[in-house]
Amino acid sequence: MPSGSARIAAVQTLDEYIPRPGLSVPIVTILDAQGRILEDQQRAAVRFALQDGAGADIIFAAGTTGEWDRIDNPRRQQVTRIAIDECRRARATAAKKIEAWAGITGHTRAETLANLASAIEAGADAAVLAPLSVRDVEYPAKFVERDIGAVYHRAGHLIPLFLYDNAEISAPGNAPHLHTRDVKEMSRLEYVRGIKVTASKTVIGNYTRAASHFKASHEFAIYAGNAYLIFDLFAPPAGVADRMRHHWNRYLTQRTRPYGVVAGPANAMPREWQRAWQVCRSADSELMQLYEKAIEEFRIASTFKRGRPSHRLTIACLKAALKELGVIESDAVGAGTPALSESERREFSERFARLREMSIETLEHGWVSEHDARAPHSAERKTRHG
Repeated sequence: MPSGSARIAAVQTLDEYIPRPGLSVPIVTILDAQGRILEDQQRAAVRFALQDGAGADIIFAAGTTGEWDRIDNPRRQQVTRIAIDECRRARATAAKKIEAWAGITGHTRAETLANLASAIEAGADAAVLAPLSVRDVEYPAKFVERDIGAVYHRAGHLIPLFLYDNAEISAPGNAPHLHTRDVKEMSRLEYVRGIKVTASKTVIGNYTRAASHFKASHEFAIYAGNAYLIFDLFAPPAGVADRMRHHWNRYLTQRTRPYGVVAGPANAMPREWQRAWQVCRSADSELMQLYEKAIEEFRIASTFKRGRPSHRLTIACLKAALKELGVIESDAVGAGTPALSESERREFSERFARLREMSIETLEHGWVSEHDARAPHSAERKTRHG
């Protein structure tokens, strides 16, 4: 039998594809108390993240923030189809290109391959795979070339594949991070177009320094999954300490900046994160400080003390924020995801209200996220749910 790469020759190519830069929002999955996806509210969460073109450039469905490991495979595929459909609708009116990326990672090879086939059929713009999270994949590079390649061959169509490296979701017994030699090998495949790295800037630097060697005949993009790092990586030098940090960052990243940022907190603050990305790219130090403060306040608001250590309940707080804004009605989290206690929920509500007030007072006009209850399909949602 021919290898996966040989069989791909008969499949539609990606000759003109260029990775989408900018803000990727790993969309939260809206569930009821029984863990079922609430489709109308899921659509509302996607539309809120898009902000009529002023928010996300990419909607990433069924990722870690979307609790992919807390829902079953049919629900992973369902939430992906919803994101694809809403992004398709948005493209009809938005002034910029918007992409829907499908998280295809499952606990097993079979689930993962089924998710890829479903994403291709649904019309996803790209797929995202965390190879180290699949429990029965021993050799990531071989899996991506042979098994993933076989799905593309059967479908007769390629979509870009982006790797996902996050030590927190690696399957038991697997390495915390992908080996650079494996990433280099996978990057030579026509359909592998980049990697999302949720790690320190040192680990990001390992990939950015090697990126020039990864590239074959196409662009290989690196996205920062530890979103708050963009304020450090893009910071212009000012004083002596800042200049030292600036030169160290440039050494770590081989003068290469992230292609985009994947920001879970942007579910609740999509306009703020979009503008933060813009001002970081332009190295506007004054505006960077302004947006960093507003964005850091959400991280503080999501942190609670439970005994000695502090716990950041990001997913629960993102859903609570969307409920506070009137975007969704259910802020239930998946089984196994840390939830807010009643007192923590009340405290977060107060913190988030203060954050909103501060943002409205201090940030530029038009860059505070808003929910329009009269937006398309909102009346439909109210009718269906009484």
